[in-house]
Amino acid sequence: MGAYGNEELPLPPVSDFSNPRLSKHVHDNVHGNIYLDPLSLKFIDTEQFQRLRDLKQLGAAHMVYPGAVHTRFEHSLGVYWLAGEAVQMLKKYQGLELGIDNFDIQTVKLAGLLHDVGHGPFSHLFQSEFLPLVMNGTEWSHEQMSTKMVDHIVDKHHIDVDSEMMRKVKEMILASSGSAPKNRAGEKRFLYDIVANGRNGVDVDKFDYIARDSRACGLGCSFEFQRLMQTMRVMGDEICYRAKEYLTVHKLFATRADLYRTVYVHPKVKAIELMIVDALVEANDYLQISSFIEDPSEYWKLDDSIIKTIETAPNQQLRESRNLIRRIRTRNLYQFCNEYAVPRDKIENFKDITAQDIVCSQKNGGVLLKEEDVAVSNVRIDLTRGRHNPLERISFFKDYESEEKFSIPDDRISHLLPTCFQDMIVRVYAKKPELVGAISEAFENFQLNKYGIKAQVHATPEKKKRRV
Repeated sequence: MGAYGNEELPLPPVSDFSNPRLSKHVHDNVHGNIYLDPLSLKFIDTEQFQRLRDLKQLGAAHMVYPGAVHTRFEHSLGVYWLAGEAVQMLKKYQGLELGIDNFDIQTVKLAGLLHDVGHGPFSHLFQSEFLPLVMNGTEWSHEQMSTKMVDHIVDKHHIDVDSEMMRKVKEMILASSGSAPKNRAGEKRFLYDIVANGRNGVDVDKFDYIARDSRACGLGCSFEFQRLMQTMRVMGDEICYRAKEYLTVHKLFATRADLYRTVYVHPKVKAIELMIVDALVEANDYLQISSFIEDPSEYWKLDDSIIKTIETAPNQQLRESRNLIRRIRTRNLYQFCNEYAVPRDKIENFKDITAQDIVCSQKNGGVLLKEEDVAVSNVRIDLTRGRHNPLERISFFKDYESEEKFSIPDDRISHLLPTCFQDMIVRVYAKKPELVGAISEAFENFQLNKYGIKAQVHATPEKKKRRV
């Protein structure tokens, strides 16, 4: 790593249990100095981990928010650091009671460091949108791939690390996924809630990316994760928070939802991502992109540069993909036609809208639309638990003398808090500018047929319809 500073600089008093003279540090633009312990460095200084420098944290968002060029690399260092700070904080105040030792600290820090090492190109786009189109019925997740990559790194680089530690690291990475392992008797369950919290969603992964993404995109962020880290306490093998921090916890989820709406699923960002997915799908037969997920020794070679590979390749088989990427470069994007929010009473039984649904709603006359002319994005925005309030799963305590933990109903705090915890937005795009008018009209007909009203806020602007 080329960014290490002078190892003789003084270390903060509680941030590293290893020999300070063996630690390195980097200066992070979110957390300041981050100190890296010797074992973690063995993982960081591998080509598999360094690959994260070539995976942008926010996929294609930098094409709309130019500052959003940060990568999975610095996010992983940030989560490593916050995971260490969190477990050190618990040790400082409850170490004897909880039996937290250096083994636990190192395990949690490694889980934070390696939790995203299995991500594919363009953030979640690879897993959620590309793979389902080319590998029908195959279940794959970046969390599972992370565990395979961890094993590959250990074997490839002959890292001398305790096998029990690595088992727990992998379980902590999977803790919030559908592949989360069952709890073992005698395990310190609260340690599994620090990096990827499958219990209620409050974890240092979110602490880092909310702060980092907001900063990179030039957005304000009033959520203060430091308040939660300083006041958390383990009760009944669960991390709990002071009751007075209820609104701070709510702000975590609200800020995340706001980032989704403002940045992650911005209409223009989604237009670009839809084009990238189409380019990857077109190129898959020739480049066999999806086959990389089968072998960690090949998977680490796959990163965001796949787009440049397609763009510069002379092969005729990649012509359609190259044209799509050229359109992105020249800002000739899929055109946003319109969107509507699914009515609240329809969300529970909502099924994704498809291009076929829109095409079949076209009235006779005019341009005859085909499915390949239309792109549909079904956008889900929630507070991490779908239609349910995530704060129902969080336990609080009154003060540090109290031995009782409890949940807090919304109406005991404020009547201004939301009563619905999920949005479902349907967006439709025209792949050719000259089809915006016809597709917008078909989209309006679809809404009338499905809901009896035009659910969209306003009609598609005439200026957009006339663009060619």
